[in-house]
Amino acid sequence: MFNLILFGPPGAGKGTQSERLIAQYQLAHISTGDLLRAERKAGTELGEQANEYIAKGELVPDAVVIGMVRNYIVDHREASGFIFDGFPRTVAQAEALDSMLHEFDARIDAVLGLEVEEDELVKRLLLRGQSSGRADDQDEATIRNRFQEYMNKTLPLQSFYSEQNKYHGVEGMGEIESIFDSLCQQIDRVRS
Repeated sequence: MFNLILFGPPGAGKGTQSERLIAQYQLAHISTGDLLRAERKAGTELGEQANEYIAKGELVPDAVVIGMVRNYIVDHREASGFIFDGFPRTVAQAEALDSMLHEFDARIDAVLGLEVEEDELVKRLLLRGQSSGRADDQDEATIRNRFQEYMNKTLPLQSFYSEQNKYHGVEGMGEIESIFDSLCQQIDRVRS
């Protein structure tokens, strides 16, 4: 089983590249946002717990999110591996994920970080906001605040995984195809 985290700030191209990597390597996609919506829609115990927090305007606790990830892995044991998209977002989540994966005799094999300059991210997100209608992609101040949140809370994961020799930075600026090729080269190096 090969497990991969695709890492990077908002607008780095994680969604675009995730789709391509899933097809290339036959990985199951774990998006915590999708899992959260599915658990809530299905009315599961974890979904009900999440609803309680969401109704109060609070973040869903890590333990609930990890439970959802665990359920997804159990339901997809036949997968050749998983690509984690948008999770973990903090070192505490990464530690919880490592502990949970250990239960399955599995681990994170590689963390690929899409590295893109802030001004390019702002430009990409403003462009995406014009077509997507997403309010959080239409205001430069909001975008820059999201980037700052990423720098403060998520970027420390780079050091966490670098200390384990799992982090691999990939230039996230340029043509989609050349970025994809660079990601594949990193994955193939790790897998060999």
